[in-house]
Amino acid sequence: DANVLIFERIREEIRNGKSALMAIDSGYSRALGTILDANITTLISAMILFYLGSGPVRGFAITLGIGIITSVFTAFTVTRLMVALKYSSKNRIEKLTI
Repeated sequence: DANVLIFERIREEIRNGKSALMAIDSGYSRALGTILDANITTLISAMILFYLGSGPVRGFAITLGIGIITSVFTAFTVTRLMVALKYSSKNRIEKLTI
């Protein structure tokens, strides 16, 4: 979910005429609020499930919470690092393929 939002924001920035590197930076910045909002809401739901549920419901809540935290971390560190490594080595980016 997070990566889809990020890449869609990058595409919007490119359509608005920004360079590829500027579009990448702006895309990540613009997507941050939306992604955090959605994931914090889901994390609150996971906490409610954990405190009100029992047995398998608690296990699901823990798994959901870990998944949310991992997803946000991966989207903003690993994915951003991979995109930066791919596009920072070139002096001029002719085409951004996402």
